[in-house]
Amino acid sequence: MKAWGAAAVERHEIEVFLALAEELHFRRTSERLGLAQGRVSQTIKKLERRIGVPLFERTSRHVALTAVGRQLREDLIPAQEQLLRAVDRAMAMGRGMTGLLRVGYSSPMVAEILLKAADTFRGRHPDCEVEIREVQLYDPFGPIRSGQVDVQVTELPVDEPDLTVGPLVLSQPRALMVPAGHPFARRASVSLEDLAEATLITVAGEAVPQHWLDHHYPRRTPGGAAIAHGPAPTYWTEVLNLVGLGRGVSPACVEAEHYYARPDVAWVPFDDAPPVEYGFLWPTTGECARVRAFVDAFRERVRGVSAGS
Repeated sequence: MKAWGAAAVERHEIEVFLALAEELHFRRTSERLGLAQGRVSQTIKKLERRIGVPLFERTSRHVALTAVGRQLREDLIPAQEQLLRAVDRAMAMGRGMTGLLRVGYSSPMVAEILLKAADTFRGRHPDCEVEIREVQLYDPFGPIRSGQVDVQVTELPVDEPDLTVGPLVLSQPRALMVPAGHPFARRASVSLEDLAEATLITVAGEAVPQHWLDHHYPRRTPGGAAIAHGPAPTYWTEVLNLVGLGRGVSPACVEAEHYYARPDVAWVPFDDAPPVEYGFLWPTTGECARVRAFVDAFRERVRGVSAGS
Protein backbone atom coordinates (compact mmCIF):
# COMPACT_ATOMS: atom_id res chain seq x y z
CA MET A 1 0.00 0.00 0.00
CA LYS A 2 1.59 3.28 -1.17
CA ALA A 3 -0.13 6.13 0.62
CA TRP A 4 2.56 8.18 2.27
CA GLY A 5 3.23 11.05 -0.12
CA ALA A 6 5.75 11.93 -2.80
CA ALA A 7 8.43 9.52 -1.60
CA ALA A 8 6.00 6.63 -2.12
CA VAL A 9 6.91 5.24 1.29
CA GLU A 10 5.41 1.87 2.07
CA ARG A 11 3.14 1.63 5.09
CA HIS A 12 5.13 -1.26 6.57
CA GLU A 13 8.25 0.91 6.37
CA ILE A 14 6.56 3.52 8.52
CA GLU A 15 5.46 0.86 11.01
CA VAL A 16 8.99 -0.54 11.27
CA PHE A 17 10.46 2.95 11.61
CA LEU A 18 8.08 3.96 14.43
CA ALA A 19 8.67 0.69 16.28
CA LEU A 20 12.45 1.06 16.07
CA ALA A 21 12.23 4.74 17.02
CA GLU A 22 10.46 3.65 20.21
CA GLU A 23 12.54 0.56 21.04
CA LEU A 24 15.95 1.85 19.79
CA HIS A 25 16.93 -1.81 19.62
CA PHE A 26 16.84 -4.00 16.50
CA ARG A 27 16.23 -7.31 18.27
CA ARG A 28 13.37 -5.99 20.42
CA THR A 29 11.85 -4.36 17.35
CA SER A 30 12.00 -7.60 15.39
CA GLU A 31 10.35 -9.50 18.27
CA ARG A 32 7.67 -6.84 18.65
CA LEU A 33 6.78 -6.89 14.95
CA GLY A 34 7.31 -10.61 14.40
CA LEU A 35 9.92 -9.97 11.71
CA ALA A 36 13.45 -11.28 11.24
CA GLN A 37 16.08 -8.87 12.55
CA GLY A 38 17.67 -8.70 9.12
CA ARG A 39 14.28 -7.71 7.63
CA VAL A 40 14.02 -4.82 10.08
CA SER A 41 17.49 -3.61 9.14
CA GLN A 42 16.78 -3.89 5.39
CA THR A 43 13.50 -2.01 5.76
CA ILE A 44 15.14 0.89 7.61
CA LYS A 45 17.95 1.09 5.02
CA LYS A 46 15.36 1.16 2.21
CA LEU A 47 13.43 3.94 3.97
CA GLU A 48 16.62 5.97 4.46
CA ARG A 49 17.43 5.63 0.74
CA ARG A 50 13.95 6.90 -0.13
CA ILE A 51 14.29 9.92 2.16
CA GLY A 52 17.94 10.52 1.30
CA VAL A 53 19.41 10.90 4.80
CA PRO A 54 20.15 8.61 7.77
CA LEU A 55 17.35 8.30 10.29
CA PHE A 56 19.31 6.39 12.94
CA GLU A 57 22.84 6.47 14.27
CA ARG A 58 24.01 2.88 14.72
CA THR A 59 26.93 1.30 16.54
CA SER A 60 27.36 -2.25 17.82
CA ARG A 61 26.03 -1.12 21.22
CA HIS A 62 23.91 1.89 20.48
CA VAL A 63 20.96 2.95 18.31
CA ALA A 64 19.74 6.56 18.36
CA LEU A 65 17.57 8.78 16.19
CA THR A 66 19.21 11.47 14.10
CA ALA A 67 17.74 14.96 14.04
CA VAL A 68 15.84 14.07 10.84
CA GLY A 69 14.70 10.82 12.42
CA ARG A 70 13.34 12.63 15.48
CA GLN A 71 11.44 15.10 13.32
CA LEU A 72 10.00 12.32 11.17
CA ARG A 73 8.83 10.46 14.26
CA GLU A 74 7.16 13.58 15.68
CA ASP A 75 5.40 14.22 12.38
CA LEU A 76 4.25 10.63 11.89
CA ILE A 77 2.89 9.80 15.34
CA PRO A 78 -0.22 12.07 15.06
CA ALA A 79 -0.95 10.65 11.60
CA GLN A 80 -0.63 7.10 12.90
CA GLU A 81 -2.89 7.84 15.87
CA GLN A 82 -5.49 9.39 13.57
CA LEU A 83 -5.36 6.32 11.34
CA LEU A 84 -5.81 3.98 14.30
CA ARG A 85 -8.74 6.04 15.61
CA ALA A 86 -10.38 5.90 12.20
CA VAL A 87 -9.99 2.12 12.09
CA ASP A 88 -11.32 1.79 15.66
CA ARG A 89 -14.36 3.91 14.79
CA ALA A 90 -15.05 1.84 11.70
CA MET A 91 -14.83 -1.37 13.72
CA ALA A 92 -17.08 0.09 16.42
CA MET A 93 -19.67 1.05 13.81
CA GLY A 94 -19.49 -2.45 12.40
CA ARG A 95 -20.24 -3.85 15.86
CA GLY A 96 -22.96 -1.29 16.53
CA MET A 97 -20.85 0.31 19.27
CA THR A 98 -21.56 3.96 18.45
CA GLY A 99 -24.29 6.46 19.20
CA LEU A 100 -26.61 7.04 22.15
CA LEU A 101 -27.80 4.27 24.47
CA ARG A 102 -30.84 5.27 26.56
CA VAL A 103 -31.18 3.30 29.79
CA GLY A 104 -34.22 3.30 32.08
CA TYR A 105 -34.57 2.35 35.74
CA SER A 106 -37.35 2.20 38.32
CA SER A 107 -35.44 2.04 41.61
CA PRO A 108 -32.84 4.33 43.25
CA MET A 109 -30.75 1.28 44.25
CA VAL A 110 -30.49 0.35 40.59
CA ALA A 111 -29.79 3.95 39.54
CA GLU A 112 -26.65 4.13 41.65
CA ILE A 113 -25.15 1.04 40.00
CA LEU A 114 -26.34 2.20 36.57
CA LEU A 115 -24.32 5.40 36.88
CA LYS A 116 -21.20 3.43 37.74
CA ALA A 117 -21.86 0.96 34.91
CA ALA A 118 -22.25 3.88 32.50
CA ASP A 119 -18.77 5.10 33.45
CA THR A 120 -17.34 1.64 32.77
CA PHE A 121 -19.23 1.41 29.47
CA ARG A 122 -18.07 4.84 28.26
CA GLY A 123 -14.48 4.00 29.11
CA ARG A 124 -14.62 0.91 26.94
CA HIS A 125 -16.68 2.42 24.14
CA PRO A 126 -15.80 6.12 23.81
CA ASP A 127 -17.92 6.51 20.67
CA CYS A 128 -21.04 5.65 22.71
CA GLU A 129 -22.94 7.96 25.02
CA VAL A 130 -25.29 6.82 27.79
CA GLU A 131 -28.44 8.62 28.90
CA ILE A 132 -30.13 7.40 32.07
CA ARG A 133 -33.71 8.22 33.03
CA GLU A 134 -36.28 7.09 35.59
CA VAL A 135 -39.24 4.96 34.51
CA GLN A 136 -42.37 5.33 36.65
CA LEU A 137 -44.05 2.20 38.01
CA TYR A 138 -47.48 3.33 36.81
CA ASP A 139 -46.28 2.93 33.20
CA PRO A 140 -43.39 0.46 33.46
CA PHE A 141 -43.09 -0.41 29.76
CA GLY A 142 -44.39 2.72 28.04
CA PRO A 143 -40.98 4.40 27.55
CA ILE A 144 -39.31 1.28 26.19
CA ARG A 145 -42.17 0.57 23.80
CA SER A 146 -42.21 4.15 22.54
CA GLY A 147 -38.44 4.20 21.98
CA GLN A 148 -37.69 6.66 24.79
CA VAL A 149 -35.34 4.07 26.31
CA ASP A 150 -33.47 1.21 24.62
CA VAL A 151 -33.00 -1.00 27.66
CA GLN A 152 -34.07 -0.83 31.28
CA VAL A 153 -33.64 -2.47 34.66
CA THR A 154 -36.91 -3.13 36.41
CA GLU A 155 -38.60 -5.22 39.07
CA LEU A 156 -39.51 -8.70 37.93
CA PRO A 157 -41.60 -10.60 36.95
CA VAL A 158 -42.08 -9.41 33.37
CA ASP A 159 -44.14 -11.49 30.98
CA GLU A 160 -44.66 -9.41 27.86
CA PRO A 161 -44.46 -11.02 24.38
CA ASP A 162 -42.81 -8.01 22.74
CA LEU A 163 -40.12 -7.63 25.43
CA THR A 164 -37.10 -9.81 26.07
CA VAL A 165 -36.10 -10.35 29.70
CA GLY A 166 -32.35 -10.48 30.16
CA PRO A 167 -30.40 -11.82 33.11
CA LEU A 168 -31.34 -11.36 36.74
CA VAL A 169 -28.90 -8.71 37.95
CA LEU A 170 -29.96 -7.82 41.48
CA SER A 171 -31.90 -9.45 44.31
CA GLN A 172 -32.92 -7.70 47.53
CA PRO A 173 -34.71 -9.01 50.66
CA ARG A 174 -38.27 -7.78 51.05
CA ALA A 175 -39.56 -5.64 53.92
CA LEU A 176 -42.94 -4.28 54.96
CA MET A 177 -43.36 -0.54 55.42
CA VAL A 178 -45.72 0.13 58.32
CA PRO A 179 -46.78 3.25 60.25
CA ALA A 180 -44.36 3.97 63.08
CA GLY A 181 -47.10 3.38 65.68
CA HIS A 182 -48.38 0.13 64.14
CA PRO A 183 -48.11 -3.09 66.22
CA PHE A 184 -45.99 -4.62 63.43
CA ALA A 185 -43.37 -1.88 63.98
CA ARG A 186 -42.42 -3.50 67.32
CA ARG A 187 -41.67 -6.87 65.71
CA ALA A 188 -38.32 -8.18 64.57
CA SER A 189 -39.98 -9.57 61.42
CA VAL A 190 -43.33 -10.24 59.79
CA SER A 191 -44.71 -13.02 57.62
CA LEU A 192 -46.89 -13.07 54.54
CA GLU A 193 -49.74 -14.41 56.66
CA ASP A 194 -49.60 -11.21 58.73
CA LEU A 195 -50.85 -9.26 55.69
CA ALA A 196 -54.34 -10.59 56.43
CA GLU A 197 -54.34 -8.34 59.51
CA ALA A 198 -53.53 -5.12 57.62
CA THR A 199 -54.65 -2.99 54.68
CA LEU A 200 -52.28 -3.17 51.73
CA ILE A 201 -51.44 0.04 49.89
CA THR A 202 -50.61 -0.68 46.25
CA VAL A 203 -49.82 1.31 43.10
CA ALA A 204 -52.24 2.14 40.32
CA GLY A 205 -51.91 2.52 36.58
CA GLU A 206 -53.76 1.11 33.60
CA ALA A 207 -50.44 0.08 32.07
CA VAL A 208 -49.30 -1.94 35.09
CA PRO A 209 -49.63 -5.67 34.20
CA GLN A 210 -51.95 -7.65 36.44
CA HIS A 211 -49.44 -10.46 36.88
CA TRP A 212 -46.94 -7.92 38.25
CA LEU A 213 -49.50 -6.49 40.70
CA ASP A 214 -50.52 -9.98 41.86
CA HIS A 215 -46.87 -10.84 42.55
CA HIS A 216 -46.01 -7.73 44.57
CA TYR A 217 -49.45 -6.93 46.02
CA PRO A 218 -51.26 -10.27 46.51
CA ARG A 219 -54.93 -10.47 47.45
CA ARG A 220 -54.53 -13.63 49.49
CA THR A 221 -51.89 -14.98 51.83
CA PRO A 222 -50.18 -18.31 51.06
CA GLY A 223 -52.63 -19.88 53.50
CA GLY A 224 -55.62 -18.48 51.60
CA ALA A 225 -56.63 -15.63 53.90
CA ALA A 226 -57.93 -12.48 52.18
CA ILE A 227 -55.73 -9.38 52.12
CA ALA A 228 -57.60 -6.08 52.13
CA HIS A 229 -56.43 -3.54 49.55
CA GLY A 230 -56.60 0.12 50.36
CA PRO A 231 -55.51 3.25 48.45
CA ALA A 232 -53.64 2.79 45.16
CA PRO A 233 -51.71 5.98 44.34
CA THR A 234 -50.00 6.60 41.01
CA TYR A 235 -46.48 7.35 42.28
CA TRP A 236 -44.56 5.12 44.65
CA THR A 237 -43.47 8.08 46.79
CA GLU A 238 -47.18 8.67 47.50
CA VAL A 239 -47.27 5.18 49.00
CA LEU A 240 -44.79 6.36 51.65
CA ASN A 241 -47.00 9.31 52.53
CA LEU A 242 -50.07 7.09 52.96
CA VAL A 243 -48.17 4.60 55.12
CA GLY A 244 -46.87 7.46 57.26
CA LEU A 245 -50.43 8.74 57.70
CA GLY A 246 -51.54 5.31 58.98
CA ARG A 247 -53.67 4.39 55.95
CA GLY A 248 -52.07 0.95 55.55
CA VAL A 249 -48.87 -1.01 54.93
CA SER A 250 -46.90 -1.72 51.77
CA PRO A 251 -44.01 -4.00 50.70
CA ALA A 252 -40.65 -2.78 49.45
CA CYS A 253 -37.08 -4.02 49.29
CA VAL A 254 -35.01 -3.64 52.46
CA GLU A 255 -32.41 -1.40 50.76
CA ALA A 256 -35.06 1.20 49.94
CA GLU A 257 -34.99 2.35 53.56
CA HIS A 258 -31.57 3.94 52.94
CA TYR A 259 -33.19 6.23 50.36
CA TYR A 260 -36.65 6.80 51.84
CA ALA A 261 -36.21 6.59 55.63
CA ARG A 262 -38.58 8.85 57.55
CA PRO A 263 -39.66 8.98 61.22
CA ASP A 264 -43.31 8.10 60.60
CA VAL A 265 -42.54 4.85 58.71
CA ALA A 266 -40.97 1.67 60.09
CA TRP A 267 -39.35 -0.98 57.89
CA VAL A 268 -39.89 -4.53 59.14
CA PRO A 269 -38.21 -7.41 57.25
CA PHE A 270 -40.25 -10.37 56.05
CA ASP A 271 -39.10 -13.77 57.24
CA ASP A 272 -40.76 -15.74 54.43
CA ALA A 273 -41.38 -13.45 51.42
CA PRO A 274 -39.49 -13.91 48.16
CA PRO A 275 -36.87 -11.26 47.41
CA VAL A 276 -37.43 -8.30 45.11
CA GLU A 277 -35.60 -9.22 41.91
CA TYR A 278 -34.39 -6.88 39.18
CA GLY A 279 -33.59 -7.78 35.60
CA PHE A 280 -32.80 -6.13 32.28
CA LEU A 281 -35.36 -6.00 29.52
CA TRP A 282 -35.38 -4.64 25.99
CA PRO A 283 -37.62 -4.80 22.91
CA THR A 284 -37.41 -8.26 21.37
CA THR A 285 -36.50 -6.65 18.06
CA GLY A 286 -34.05 -4.21 19.65
CA GLU A 287 -31.21 -6.31 21.03
CA CYS A 288 -27.84 -5.08 19.80
CA ALA A 289 -24.15 -5.09 20.69
CA ARG A 290 -24.50 -1.88 22.75
CA VAL A 291 -27.22 -3.42 24.91
CA ARG A 292 -25.24 -6.59 25.52
CA ALA A 293 -22.10 -4.62 26.36
CA PHE A 294 -23.97 -2.40 28.82
CA VAL A 295 -25.56 -5.40 30.54
CA ASP A 296 -22.08 -6.88 30.96
CA ALA A 297 -20.79 -3.62 32.48
CA PHE A 298 -23.72 -3.50 34.90
CA ARG A 299 -23.22 -7.08 36.03
CA GLU A 300 -19.53 -6.39 36.65
CA ARG A 301 -20.46 -3.42 38.82
CA VAL A 302 -22.95 -5.52 40.79
CA ARG A 303 -20.25 -8.11 41.43
CA GLY A 304 -17.94 -5.31 42.54
CA VAL A 305 -20.55 -4.02 45.01
CA SER A 306 -21.12 -7.55 46.34
CA ALA A 307 -17.36 -7.93 46.84
CA GLY A 308 -17.23 -4.63 48.72
CA SER A 309 -15.30 -2.65 46.08
